[in-house]
Amino acid sequence: MMGAHHAACGAAAWVAVTTHVEVGLGVAAATLTFLPDTIALGLGLLEVSPVGVVTGALVTAGAALLPDADHHNATIAHSLPPLSNAVCSGIGAISGGHRHGTHSIIGIVAFVSVAWVAGLWTLDTEAFGRVFPGAGLLAVLLVSFAAKVLKIIPDRMRKSPWAVGLVAGAFVCAFAPEEQFWFPVAVGLGVIVHVLGDMLTTGGCNLLHPLTLKPPGAIAALPVVGRIWRKNGYVAVPVLGNAGSVREWCLLVPISLYAIGGVGWAITTMSRSGLRSLAIAVGSG
Repeated sequence: MMGAHHAACGAAAWVAVTTHVEVGLGVAAATLTFLPDTIALGLGLLEVSPVGVVTGALVTAGAALLPDADHHNATIAHSLPPLSNAVCSGIGAISGGHRHGTHSIIGIVAFVSVAWVAGLWTLDTEAFGRVFPGAGLLAVLLVSFAAKVLKIIPDRMRKSPWAVGLVAGAFVCAFAPEEQFWFPVAVGLGVIVHVLGDMLTTGGCNLLHPLTLKPPGAIAALPVVGRIWRKNGYVAVPVLGNAGSVREWCLLVPISLYAIGGVGWAITTMSRSGLRSLAIAVGSG
């Protein structure tokens, strides 16, 4: 799957698990009686503020690119030079190369563990309450990854990933949800979405790396099973075909729109809340 699509899927996944918006079907529901009056957009599994939706979407979009940090020539390797080059070279050497360790269960656990440790560093301030310096520093790198690949970000911003990352990192540090679990959950969600996305393409992944479980000859010869469980031990359900295929674009366009809509809803809610607070303060004065 292409990098921009990984990032969009990550953001959409965070929006899906942290929001629950009822949308009325209006005329369609009145005309087609079998339709419900409303449909729910989002699962609402994690309760975070609208600010948390925005910050989490930024972090998850960047985290959804982390597994590709195992390749020194990946787009994200050049997103925040020279730091990103050094990080990707190191990760690639440790993980054994592209689509090996970082695209496995061990890789997911490693990324989440780093995020969890970073999230333990907190400071209590008078101005912003509890802040997360560790999460903010990692967010600089993650958001820079996303800024480099997301086509929905203005071109000038994509050419200045350092600036975008630093601003977003400061925003995450100061305005992130106070729940300590949010950062490792966002990173883990992004990494899992990436791995699942690659498993939907022809390349597939070996989730058990460094172990390699090859299918027995009789199973490998079966038409369908042989395409899913490869002779090299990789597993793929290639419904999207090769990376960048038309099928991938057809899936990712609505997913990208959903992510944009969810973040836009959160920003609108934040604006309305700010205006209400201002009105209350003026009225009290």
